[in-house]
Amino acid sequence: MKQEEIFREKNVAQVRDYWNARPCNIRHSPQPVGSREYFDEVEARKYLVEPHIPAFAEFQRWAGKRVLEIGCGIGTDTLNFARAGARVTAVDISEKSLDLARRRANVFELSDRIDFRIADAEVLSEAIPPEPYDLVYSFGAIHHTPNPGRVVEQVRRHFVHTGSEFKVMVYHRRSWKVFWILLAEGKGAFWKLDELVARNSEAQTGCPVTYTYTPASARSLLRGFRVESLFVDHIFPYRIRDYVQYRCVKNWYFRILPPAVFRAMERRWGWHLCVTARPEPE
Repeated sequence: MKQEEIFREKNVAQVRDYWNARPCNIRHSPQPVGSREYFDEVEARKYLVEPHIPAFAEFQRWAGKRVLEIGCGIGTDTLNFARAGARVTAVDISEKSLDLARRRANVFELSDRIDFRIADAEVLSEAIPPEPYDLVYSFGAIHHTPNPGRVVEQVRRHFVHTGSEFKVMVYHRRSWKVFWILLAEGKGAFWKLDELVARNSEAQTGCPVTYTYTPASARSLLRGFRVESLFVDHIFPYRIRDYVQYRCVKNWYFRILPPAVFRAMERRWGWHLCVTARPEPE
């Protein structure tokens, strides 16, 4: 059964409930939730584990520009766009995530640069006025909605102009993580791969929808856009039992690898498929 047939049986309410139960990265710090110390540690840990994000987002490049972020979560990237001088509209389906993102903007006195909105990205134009943005950015979000193609269509029809960029990260199907999930969680049951990946794709098990993409299928997803760059990155090397205790201890098989070999693995079998695209001319 194709991914579309599996995940279109799900609904947006299930996705919302999942992320309200545990917003992404919410446990990245033991400090009091909502404090400056908490948000500082959340950011430091996120970019320690995923150091390719700032280079992909190019925060400083968007100073004075208008940025639309789809799936902002608790606002780590959002605030960095605003700090760099962008005017940001940030949307998410999770009320709990947006509550924390708003508190974060208040703590760092950036609320005047960010407009937070609750939204179902599949019908985004019903939540925010259709108008063009210089950058539409979505890191790790649209693969969790039942119909990702509808999100892309919304962006193409309502939120870009000729010079806009669309930067999107979706999960990579031919990745180390998919292989690990298949063996460790699925005991090799490849015929259940998509359900296995969805259930184990995030820190909290049971995610209702998680699409994965090859470079070719990512290009197909971005219909109406011209792909300018595409790369894969990010293999999580740490032992989970230590990581949840805020210790970064690598698994033994990653400790013995030379750094250059590990980086080569990430660029071939990384979990994050990062794409930069521009709208095709009408």
